[in-house]
Amino acid sequence: MTDLLSGREYAARLRERTAAEAARLAASGTPPRLAVVTATADESSAWYVRSIARAAEKCGIHCGIADLGPRATPADIGARLAGLSADHATHGIILQTPLPPGASAQELAAEIAVAKDVDGANPLSLGRLAAGLPAFAPATAEAVVAVLDAHGIEVAGRRVAVVGRSTVVGKPAALLLLDRDATVTVAHSRTQDLAALTGAADIVVAAAGCPGLITADHIRPGAILVDVGTNPTPDGGLTGDIDAASVDGRAAALTPVPGGVGPVTTALLLQHTVRAAAEANGAA
Repeated sequence: MTDLLSGREYAARLRERTAAEAARLAASGTPPRLAVVTATADESSAWYVRSIARAAEKCGIHCGIADLGPRATPADIGARLAGLSADHATHGIILQTPLPPGASAQELAAEIAVAKDVDGANPLSLGRLAAGLPAFAPATAEAVVAVLDAHGIEVAGRRVAVVGRSTVVGKPAALLLLDRDATVTVAHSRTQDLAALTGAADIVVAAAGCPGLITADHIRPGAILVDVGTNPTPDGGLTGDIDAASVDGRAAALTPVPGGVGPVTTALLLQHTVRAAAEANGAA
């Protein structure tokens, strides 16, 4: 039977610590403030933004939503991000996707000050991460490592296959795992014989955005699987990039979808915001 690596319990503990630190900062005159900039009519995106705002408020973090609407121009979005970056009362900034046609997430994220880039969206943040310099990692990529840590799974010296090379998850997750002394291989859409690559790995991180991509045929017995996929299903639910039914009994452990990486991602975004506020408070 495959063990489930839930992220809910760890996320709850992380939120408790974050709330305590937020209260301490507020008492010292620096109440943490998060800003989410959105420019879409996509309802699933709006739901996600509202969920972040609710979670933030529960931790004592004020969350302001700057909804610029689906007709916002790149100039409009960039100006708002630049303004928030210059605002001393704002400590964390998230640029929510999708964006209007013609707007580049990477180009616009460059307007977010690195010190406030709590989701590691600015290309400079990724560069600093690669160089081993202080920066916030994308929360989902960091959540991959955090879930493994929470369950006492050692990555040093182990072979890890990361399936997906996005700058949001795949590349930064690979960098974080390398920093923890794992031997990392990154697979992508041009990878030949994916099953041979993942089948040689001790740990497989699936972050391709392709439902059911990884099956029992892709893994060796006893492998540990981290599923980053959040693919919508016709009934309104979510399914991962790993076929959970197929790998059950063959994999040693698997993060569930939902309830695995997702809750930890949100908790880390809030922790990053409070950390940014603490650093701003120390610099004041």
